Amino acid sequence: MRMALHTFASGLALALALLAAPGAAHAEVAAADPIDASMRTCLARADMSSTVGQVQCMDTARLAWQTSMDQSFQQLQSNLPDVQRKKWDESQKRWEAWREADGKLLAAVLATTHGTSYQLAGADLKLQPVRDRALALRAAAAQAGKPDPKTRPRACSFDAQCEHAMFDLNRYYRRLHAKLPSHSRPVLSRAERAWTAYRDATVLLMDARSQVDIVGARVAQLKRLGDTAGND
Repeated sequence: MRMALHTFASGLALALALLAAPGAAHAEVAAADPIDASMRTCLARADMSSTVGQVQCMDTARLAWQTSMDQSFQQLQSNLPDVQRKKWDESQKRWEAWREADGKLLAAVLATTHGTSYQLAGADLKLQPVRDRALALRAAAAQAGKPDPKTRPRACSFDAQCEHAMFDLNRYYRRLHAKLPSHSRPVLSRAERAWTAYRDATVLLMDARSQVDIVGARVAQLKRLGDTAGND
């Protein structure tokens, strides 16, 4: 009973953290999104309070965000000139490659843990990047074809916020690297290279704030992976 209550509370805490997570693109706009609302309702149901139920709630939300992302991407592509469409194609291809590499990293991290509660962390770590990408593509699709007043990002070395975020990213990367068993460290390296390729293909399509958001989301993710690795 104690474990069930702990799992239930953890699931609700993850849902609240999801809506306020750093780096979530336009999260303040989407706080009342039907997908989020449905997930909150699911997590609060007594019959979904087990670990399996809570993971199911988050997996259902992730699939809904995936559908939303795919729809926004198609809408975006239909309203862009060829040059921009090719750039977004490359961004999406790099995002998908990163998610595949990061799935292997998450599996490697979870393999170092014991206890069902870490399944909740795993479900949320799978969900959050899909939600972030869906919101970013939704915003880009809404702006497609309109005048573009965006301030393009500068190199991180010329942006204090981005440079600070990159400092944190490197710090949490090193911490996670140290906590992983030696055979899993190449998985981390491959995931980080895939993320860097995704970032580089994407930030020039967005504004200066989005560059910091993308890096900040990765910082939060690496921190959580490092907090999770090696725990009982």
